[in-house]
Amino acid sequence: MIALTLAEIRDVTGGRVVGTDAPDDIVVDGVVTTDSRDVTPGSLYVARVGEHADGHAYVRAAVDAGAVAALTSRAVDGVAQVVVDDVQTAFGAVARGVVDRAPELRVVGITGSSGKTSTKDLLAAVLESVAETVAPVNSLNGEIGVPLTVCRVTPTTRFLVAEMGARGIGHIDYLTRIAPPQVAVVLNVGTAHVGEFGSRANIAAAKAELPRAVPPEGLAVLNADDPLVAAMRDGLACRVQLVGLSSDADVRAEDVVLDELGRAAYTLVTPVGSAPITLRQSGSHHVGNSLAVAATALELGLSLDQVAAGLSAAEAVSRWRMELTERADGVLVVNDAYNANPESMRAALDAVAGMSVTGRRWAVLGGMLELGDDSEAEHTAVGAYAAGLGFDHLVAVGEGARPVASAFPGAQWVPDTDAAHDLVEGLLAPGDVVLLKSSRDSGLRWLGDRLAGRDAAPLDDKVATS
Repeated sequence: MIALTLAEIRDVTGGRVVGTDAPDDIVVDGVVTTDSRDVTPGSLYVARVGEHADGHAYVRAAVDAGAVAALTSRAVDGVAQVVVDDVQTAFGAVARGVVDRAPELRVVGITGSSGKTSTKDLLAAVLESVAETVAPVNSLNGEIGVPLTVCRVTPTTRFLVAEMGARGIGHIDYLTRIAPPQVAVVLNVGTAHVGEFGSRANIAAAKAELPRAVPPEGLAVLNADDPLVAAMRDGLACRVQLVGLSSDADVRAEDVVLDELGRAAYTLVTPVGSAPITLRQSGSHHVGNSLAVAATALELGLSLDQVAAGLSAAEAVSRWRMELTERADGVLVVNDAYNANPESMRAALDAVAGMSVTGRRWAVLGGMLELGDDSEAEHTAVGAYAAGLGFDHLVAVGEGARPVASAFPGAQWVPDTDAAHDLVEGLLAPGDVVLLKSSRDSGLRWLGDRLAGRDAAPLDDKVATS
């Protein structure tokens, strides 16, 4: 972290110092965290009040573990702290204070209904091949996750990749005030959280907050193949580059081919030249992600050769996203169960349908959350989509997934992951491939780990995890 004194934290948050008469002498230069178990010497502990726990109860444990101060909304005896009206808002102000003390830092914001984390991982891999880069761990993309990521910036960090999610209008606008982007990437507008937003038009409006935050000298990277995203270019103050398969795209992919595991190779075409790309992630949807990465990295000063080398070498980082494991008996487990919406469901099904397999294709699918009145229709459509792709077997898991089974001839429905394991494990045979996909609360990610086996490891460079 870029060191801040307790007095500076007071000043950026508008809070008051309690528990010390020397705030200029207390320096926060360790991990900034909301989890007392992650504290290191020099940490600032952020006493967030969450749904299930009040962080103030852990302030003393954090200090005992090495925290030099806390950010609180009520005073805790015997601890150096800054007391504020709202810890969450103050935490964002601390993070903005870090950004403001890093004048050479280049900030990239990434949003989209799906693909944010995979794109973030890919961009970070390309950028860190040339300079120190900070990017979120897993999917830290909200009002707590973005400050946690920003506070990892050091004086030598060159690039900050901020994944920005939203559950309502104004959320991304708030995040851009914490980490103001010089480059904004909008991947797509789907139906994730449509039950909360009310419509795809509202989702598009929320995602458009990111490119609108880019200054005139910055760049918005927009998906040419998504009309709602491409339309965001109208009225922007900054420069725009379209990316995609469209011939109108400024950065595009030509001659796309997939190997036996659904990994794409293509010719990258850019305003500064062309280069061959071979991705290590399974699924053609990663082509669009990689094009956004290419446009961003070129804007940030990387050469075309550096971009091509970085894209072709990058492995996946975050778990349960097209994570492939080959079992000793020849079964291929595809664990993409971190989260799901209708678009990502279809992308995962497409990826497995595009693989060359000697056995059968299985889809083990759970429910998708926050789809509102469209939930039953969207689940039914996923089942029909899997049937149309020629999957051999479909197992729907949990009450929310019942409509998926109704649209797939011969599908089986089970009430929970234990029943799914007992059913599927007993029927898998060498050469089979089994996809697991659902929203995060279903437990299918753990079912995928269980099917992969405790001793199973991600495949070598024959099959990269994603």
